[in-house]
Amino acid sequence: MSKTLIRGAKVLGGAPQDVLIDGERIEAVGEGLGAEGAEVVDAAGRVLLPGLVDLHTHLREPGREDSETVLTGTRAAAAGGFTAVHAMANTFPVADTAGVVEQVWRLGRESGYCDVQPVGAVTVGLEGRKLAELGAMHDSAAGVVVFSDDGKCVDDAVIMRRALEYVKAFDGVVAQHAQEPRLTEGAQMNEGVVSAELGLGGWPAVAEESIIARDVLLAAHVGSRVHICHLSTAGSVEIVRWAKSKGWNVTAEVTPHHLLLTDELVRSYDPVYKVNPPLRTERDVLALREALADGTIDCVATDHAPHPHEDKDCEWAAAAMGMVGLETALSVVQHTMVDTGLLDWAQLAERMSFRPAAIGRLTGQGRPVSPGEPANLTLVDPAYRGAVDPAGFASRSRNTPYEGRELPGRVTHTWLRGRATVADGKLV
Repeated sequence: MSKTLIRGAKVLGGAPQDVLIDGERIEAVGEGLGAEGAEVVDAAGRVLLPGLVDLHTHLREPGREDSETVLTGTRAAAAGGFTAVHAMANTFPVADTAGVVEQVWRLGRESGYCDVQPVGAVTVGLEGRKLAELGAMHDSAAGVVVFSDDGKCVDDAVIMRRALEYVKAFDGVVAQHAQEPRLTEGAQMNEGVVSAELGLGGWPAVAEESIIARDVLLAAHVGSRVHICHLSTAGSVEIVRWAKSKGWNVTAEVTPHHLLLTDELVRSYDPVYKVNPPLRTERDVLALREALADGTIDCVATDHAPHPHEDKDCEWAAAAMGMVGLETALSVVQHTMVDTGLLDWAQLAERMSFRPAAIGRLTGQGRPVSPGEPANLTLVDPAYRGAVDPAGFASRSRNTPYEGRELPGRVTHTWLRGRATVADGKLV
């Protein structure tokens, strides 16, 4: 088995240390390590983190390979420092059976760039009327633990209760896309001053907050786990904070774009800023940053949503919702949270690796950088500054809101169980 010696890395942002990888595991961490025959990586000035874990990735395969495949999506993930992603269920066909989730899981194993953990649909066809094969998906080779109708809300309270009761039997979690559909019919952007001035249909914050309030109460009643996808409003933060103060088993995620971008950008009418949930106000952005810093929001999840150019290069009303995010996530979080002093690198690792792995019950991911642990690692140059150029993306799609924007940080290396998937900033 090959050996790699990472020389002088700031492990979780701390003092420089050497990390020796032997085969699939970390053999030693310390100063002045040597290893005959090992490949040496000079990591001076760079930060070594556990491999990042994304709870919310759209890989599009099967069915929409024109926008992304498991191979291209996992290449994008590796380029962004991720060693594991959770693949959402809104594919064609929907991942609502053991057969489909096993297909996605096997495609992930074949790709080899990161671990792919399928997310199963909560309801058949994402239609919200009948529970999908939750137990069969869990018992399949894919071992599904997270279930979500993401893209749609499980708006029927009885169905949501039954799903929470069902997954409790095997310590599963229902990840809710919180959007009351009747309150968002025809909505195009955040409801507020900007939507009124532009004459676009408003998406009120209460459409998200009312579902979250209902679901944390249901989770408490059932004694089950609920996870809130892409939380986006200050009011949602307060509801989750209240639920956690009760000791209820509630977790939540925030996307990088909701930590940085606001609805003021919609004034450009550029569909690259059209996303679900919509970009909110500056007040919401600041509340989300504070909540991620204090732990009310558990983790960052990309909601990587690739679309072919024809679905975005059109008028606003006809455009698809979503943004790619795997290759820029770490840079945006460094920019909004680390460079502002809200988080240090160890806390970033908690929110982008340890916590998402724990929520998704992934073994072997989100582990400490310690001897004997799997060598799932990412090396970051935090001093790097550069403009985002989507032409260089590994993703099949280019719908990034950051094109031309200067962001900090660059992933120089990613290792998946000791094997380099990215080296010197390039995919292996």
